Amino acid sequence: MEEDMKTLIAYFSHTGENYFGGSIKNISKGNTEVVAEFAQKASGGDLFQIQTVKDYPVNYKECTEVAAAEGRAGERPALKGSLPNIADYDTIILGYPCWWGTMPQAVFTFLESGDFSGKKILPFCTHEGSGMGRSESDIKKLCPKAIVAKGLAVSGSSCHNAEASVKKWLEAN
Repeated sequence: MEEDMKTLIAYFSHTGENYFGGSIKNISKGNTEVVAEFAQKASGGDLFQIQTVKDYPVNYKECTEVAAAEGRAGERPALKGSLPNIADYDTIILGYPCWWGTMPQAVFTFLESGDFSGKKILPFCTHEGSGMGRSESDIKKLCPKAIVAKGLAVSGSSCHNAEASVKKWLEAN
């Protein structure tokens, strides 16, 4: 990445019960937040957590049911707080867990809230087997005038060991 570029790391992360390769574990810091912090360390960009007004359930099964219903309905959950001014940034590193084959609906809300024309979007997701899903093509549909780089898929259960791969991915973009 170019040094003079102003970078935003916008991410959505879920705490509470998460799926880790066959079992459910309760975590106090979401996997995507861990990776977003590595991206912030490597890029020096501004960190922004995408948060919904209505919290997702802590219980894993309940959370997946809510996420699936939102996706089927094409919902756009309301976001907490004020959003960053996208015009202030050249590059947006966008992080999220892969839910039901794409981004959580809150990330759709975020992408529809600003003008990403001419911006470079570097997507990354945490997952437990689904990779990027269709999220990259969904970002391209939502932000047709943005430059969307090839995303980085990080296994949630190994996210704490992803710092070097995040740095390498960012340097390549």
